[in-house]
Amino acid sequence: MADPYAQHRYQVRCDWGPAGADAVGRDALVVAVVDVLSFTTTLTVAADRGIEVFPFRWRDDRAVAFAEQHQAMLAVGRSEVGPGRPISLSPATIRSSADPVRLVLPSPNGSTIARRLAQHGAAVIGVSLRNARAAAAWAARQAAEDGAIAVIPAGERWRSDGSLRPAVEDLWGAGAFIAGLVDEGIGNLSPEAAVAMAAYRSVAAHIGAALRDCASGRELTEYGFPEDVDIAAEVDASDVVPVLTGESFQPVPARRGHADLPGSQRDR
Repeated sequence: MADPYAQHRYQVRCDWGPAGADAVGRDALVVAVVDVLSFTTTLTVAADRGIEVFPFRWRDDRAVAFAEQHQAMLAVGRSEVGPGRPISLSPATIRSSADPVRLVLPSPNGSTIARRLAQHGAAVIGVSLRNARAAAAWAARQAAEDGAIAVIPAGERWRSDGSLRPAVEDLWGAGAFIAGLVDEGIGNLSPEAAVAMAAYRSVAAHIGAALRDCASGRELTEYGFPEDVDIAAEVDASDVVPVLTGESFQPVPARRGHADLPGSQRDR
């Protein structure tokens, strides 16, 4: 029996977190990872500045060793920013610091999903509200008429038990990207993808206020990082698509086409 959770009947699929990514992304040509507060927002800010970003799951000695191996700067926790450690997962720190050539960006959600899916051979891209339309245009060209596109809102983790907390800002980011695909002529949405698009359209006119009012936005604001929420609300401010090539995300202008898809992925 066909896997009922894989959404195989649809060109555009959508599901949550690492398990959802495994379900709908294993045979997709393009996989869009959406972690609006804040991994993919920070990733797009870095891409705008031409920074190569290495996603990494852990922020510990393993990350330190990985950064040294790749001669990259390691992003630290938001509260650890200081002299010699200027960059964190906060996108504001990318804008306020001198550009590193390479950056290791640990994240338990978006970063983890990106590395997980790359092992399956998909073209993994980072999507936020900042580059949703540009990423949709790029993905539509790669997928053409029948290539599957999987959209993965990363979600967060409950501190109490580590289970997935569906984060509404990631649903909105996924929906903005899916709406862009529809504008590019890509149809055949799964019900899950259609719901994400409808969710975004319901708040698009006041997305800044919605981001500030949602749980993740309130958390960042109360912790002293309201600028991160404001940056996340810069809808379609970026025309650059971070594409995971090997171990790192490389910034690709959205106007480029198939030549930017690694051969092993393009030939699938």
